[in-house]
Amino acid sequence: MFFKKLAATALLMGAGLVHAFSPQAGTWVVTSEVDGKPGRGFGIDVQNTTLVMQMYAYENSGQSTFYLVVGDVVDNKVTAPLTKYTGGRYFGSGARSGAAAGSPGNVSIRFTSGTTGFITFPNEGEVAISRFNFGYPFAPSSLKGIWNFTSMGSLGLTTEAVNLTVSGSSTSTGNGVVASSDGLFGCEHQVSGSMAGTVLCAKINAQGQLQRGYWFAYSVNEGEGRMLNSSAALTDQLVSIRRLTTPSGIGTGIVFKDSEQTAPTLTELERQLSQLAAQGAPD
Repeated sequence: MFFKKLAATALLMGAGLVHAFSPQAGTWVVTSEVDGKPGRGFGIDVQNTTLVMQMYAYENSGQSTFYLVVGDVVDNKVTAPLTKYTGGRYFGSGARSGAAAGSPGNVSIRFTSGTTGFITFPNEGEVAISRFNFGYPFAPSSLKGIWNFTSMGSLGLTTEAVNLTVSGSSTSTGNGVVASSDGLFGCEHQVSGSMAGTVLCAKINAQGQLQRGYWFAYSVNEGEGRMLNSSAALTDQLVSIRRLTTPSGIGTGIVFKDSEQTAPTLTELERQLSQLAAQGAPD
């Protein structure tokens, strides 16, 4: 019931979303070229306003090659030369410095979100590109793990963390609820209706009353969306979502990790087993 109520209200959300963003760092692909076979692709990283893109592609002879692009992102757009390099260090070699070996021309990119956009290569027309998600299927299992929700708006700065571990049934618009162990917080991928492709979450109290809701889109470990209040009404709270652990409990941060399990000392156990074995089989 709560997910249906949230879905009906969240249809109003599109008008107020922020349109300034930084492209998500990672592996990107030409969307139409993803067929499960070896092809071309590129890694994108944007720090402050500087974009660095490494592209792996092929010569017209079929030989593989790579290019480097460095440019400044302005209004979600960047145009810069594709630069080819040669003569660098190879596996097993000593120190060697690569050198620029020309450029086939400029590449132009315009990002339409942090995970989508369009690219124009030399001698080609514009094609759609997207952040390549190869580790998280659009399935309930991908929502398991610890998540942090941080919201900001007229209600101030709020944050909460939840650990989604329990699998439940699917609603009429989703593919399966994943909930906290106490059953008071749950999320679900939306697979039908106008919210298809996003995630809905609901927090309830022990009496089953809605406390708040979240609606967001995410890619790999990061998401963005809006908060709904206890009446399932839209608030102005923008929400940043971060996956803190994978479904198997591995941290997604930079430094901290779960403490490693120390192997138990088995000396006494081994001694007792030896004594039992020395007594021989019982009569």
